[in-house]
Amino acid sequence: MDPDRDKPGPGGKPAMPGIRHTLPGTAETARLRFRRITEADADFIFELYETESFKRYIGDKNFETLDDARAFIANSIARMYQNTGLGLHLVELKPDATRIGICGLIKRESLDEVDVGFGFLPAYEGLGYGCESARSFIALASEELELPRVVAITTSDNATCIKLLAKLGFSFERVHEVLPRGGTLGLYVLEFN
Repeated sequence: MDPDRDKPGPGGKPAMPGIRHTLPGTAETARLRFRRITEADADFIFELYETESFKRYIGDKNFETLDDARAFIANSIARMYQNTGLGLHLVELKPDATRIGICGLIKRESLDEVDVGFGFLPAYEGLGYGCESARSFIALASEELELPRVVAITTSDNATCIKLLAKLGFSFERVHEVLPRGGTLGLYVLEFN
């Protein structure tokens, strides 16, 4: 148990109880462990990114083979780790290291601020893992990286994600993009005041 985990963070802000971070970006909660994604995780990334919900709400990377997933990890995900605290992380169940999803802080070229991103295999949706994971990375952004706010983006038809963002304290700020296939991509914001 980390004796400092419940102490106030920078600026006297309360720390998120039950979350322990060790930069550069490893963290754990009572139920989950987060670690960097490596090329050895290509099978999981392929499986996750090929689910219908991931393709519909997050984006289709057009993976055809495990080699496509390996290349995506090397050329996209691994490069995110160049900035301390940033990058998508594998979300594992603590007891047996079952890989269930991804979560992390992302600096996208299309956004001025750091974005909280996440995605889970369908069997692990609706069990609180998304909320628990996102809270961990929100705590990292606020307490350790000392960001003034974080953002999140999601499609206008992703009611589950919009509900989760509201539960996390995000509020809708504006339409970020009108999508060519219809609908919009909304920008949600969480201020750390």
